[in-house]
Amino acid sequence: MARVLTPRTEDYPRWYQDVIAKAQLAENGPVRGTMVIRPTGYALWERMQAELDSRIKAAGAENAYFPLFIPEAYLTREAEHVEGFSPELAVVTHAGGKQLAEPVVVRPTSETVIGESMAKWVSSYRDLPLLLNQWANVVRWELRPRVFLRTSEFLWQEGHTAHATEADARAYARKILHETYEDFMVNVLAIPVVVGRKTAAERFAGGTNTLTLEAMTGDGKALQMGTSHELGQNFARAFDISYSSAAGTVEHAWTTSWGVSTRMLGGLIMCHGDDQGLRVPPRLAPIQAYVMVVKDGDGVREAATKLRDALRDAGVRVALDDRVETPFGRRAVDAELKGYPVRVEVGPRDLADGNAVVVRRRDGGKTPTPVADVVGAVRAALDADQQALYDEATAFRESRTTEVATLAEAIEAAAEGWVRVPWSAVGEAGEAKANQSAVSVRCLLRADGSVPDAEDEPDLYAILARSY
Repeated sequence: MARVLTPRTEDYPRWYQDVIAKAQLAENGPVRGTMVIRPTGYALWERMQAELDSRIKAAGAENAYFPLFIPEAYLTREAEHVEGFSPELAVVTHAGGKQLAEPVVVRPTSETVIGESMAKWVSSYRDLPLLLNQWANVVRWELRPRVFLRTSEFLWQEGHTAHATEADARAYARKILHETYEDFMVNVLAIPVVVGRKTAAERFAGGTNTLTLEAMTGDGKALQMGTSHELGQNFARAFDISYSSAAGTVEHAWTTSWGVSTRMLGGLIMCHGDDQGLRVPPRLAPIQAYVMVVKDGDGVREAATKLRDALRDAGVRVALDDRVETPFGRRAVDAELKGYPVRVEVGPRDLADGNAVVVRRRDGGKTPTPVADVVGAVRAALDADQQALYDEATAFRESRTTEVATLAEAIEAAAEGWVRVPWSAVGEAGEAKANQSAVSVRCLLRADGSVPDAEDEPDLYAILARSY
């Protein structure tokens, strides 16, 4: 059989594009830099949304919606913010057949428009904290687009909060970082992420601190999976988000923002995919078990339907494929490409022996299993393979991470994977030098792996890598 995908070791970027196309996840939109997310890809995004939304609400935030169009004047109120986003802005100057009196910006992020609303909604310390989230699309004009990883329009959630004190804002930014994002990425996406602090050069425009979650891709590069920002009082001053304190004084609030996007779909492909296509972690998978009729025979359809129903009753997300008019080989390849964690193949020969074949996508293992034991076997496989995918990704990251002592060694080693190097050996000047070699400081960590409170803490380590 001709190969379906370009092997990863032969051409990793081509393999990535092949997976997106062959697994029917997405395709390029009619305007450069846009994408059409196909049903298979959108089903994955919906599962991500559901898992994240429940965690965001558990953290106390409420969903709202804010306008797509933002007055240009709003962005100019926070100078560092507009400067940081200026090259990426899409600006509308004409509408309704007329030139607009004031141009409007298609939102690149919503700190400014939400800040305007917060200023109206907050008047007393009793109104704080104000914890908001929205699911939306944003536009950042991308010069070198790549589906899911960097597109001019993408989907995301963005949280925005206001607090009475800096300590409260800092604690909430970290709560989202660990209890919402890290928990989701580790326990649902099965992606081990390094959680750290961005350098001043990599910090969010207008923010005072950016916290990040970094994943290693299958070619040893880094992918920023999400961020949580402390914004200090910068936006509160720009938009007058102020409140009367318990002591009767008027104070500016302390704000945060945080977000993850459809980039996580790219991370899913690059962290778990293999030469047969996607491998979707069972807890994320819209279809966890795919029951397939191999071909018609005595009682085959009936047995497959009963297995589908039994799995569904056991809480497994399941689908039945009885399209026997399509060759089984083609359907099996399609199921592998789309990464269904488990296939249950039901055919006349195995059924005559009282069996169905349980196929695990993670390692390709095929096990003839008594029909009565299939539900238990599927559930056990789903549990085991969720953990196995995480363990595989962790082992791969460790195997491609090198510890060095100097900047020169770090830049050289970053061609093969991640590098841990003392931050004191890099510093701001070294960071700029590394950037010239397409190597960036992904984050800063304490020696024990925890997130530092400041860049000038002693004995910090930096993670350097090439990145997407």
